[in-house]
Amino acid sequence: MAKADVLNLSEAPLQTIEDMFAVQTRNGLVVMRVEASVMERYDNDTCSYETFPKGIAIYGYSDEGLLETIIVSDDGRHLTRKKSKEESWEAFGNVVIHNVLKQETMETDTIYWNQAKNEIYTDCYVKMYSPQGFLQGYGMRSDDHARNAILLEPFNGYGYTVRDSSVVVIDSVNFIGPLIKKLR
Repeated sequence: MAKADVLNLSEAPLQTIEDMFAVQTRNGLVVMRVEASVMERYDNDTCSYETFPKGIAIYGYSDEGLLETIIVSDDGRHLTRKKSKEESWEAFGNVVIHNVLKQETMETDTIYWNQAKNEIYTDCYVKMYSPQGFLQGYGMRSDDHARNAILLEPFNGYGYTVRDSSVVVIDSVNFIGPLIKKLR
């Protein structure tokens, strides 16, 4: 039997992109950047969606144009409902959410992003690391830049009570560096 006879076109992607790199801007500033090794686009009667079977990296930028949030996962999906035009993102498999400006990192298995509500959330187990300490628990809600993450059912966390006030923290991602005076 020929391969064409076995192929089910309703299950085949409409589009496949390798080494995807997309940038979203608003008023000349980068708002979001998305990178993936492979993106596959599908379409059916109720929705269209893209899958990222080899992983996805999403970079969110602050209103000032600084890199603020990085979300990386082993797999992902972007879904658009045809009737309501409602969009949602899902990332699953070793999801790491890092707020660069606050130096906070969260690790979980699955995260959802509701763009209409500007919210990321999960009901899965979450580990949170920050300069103030470590928290873990089930369920998390935050704005879409991971600025104000809240664990819904925390347990076994600890905090740092003493900090060295002479510690200098440098944002190596957004750091421009000193302006060096040119010699004549």
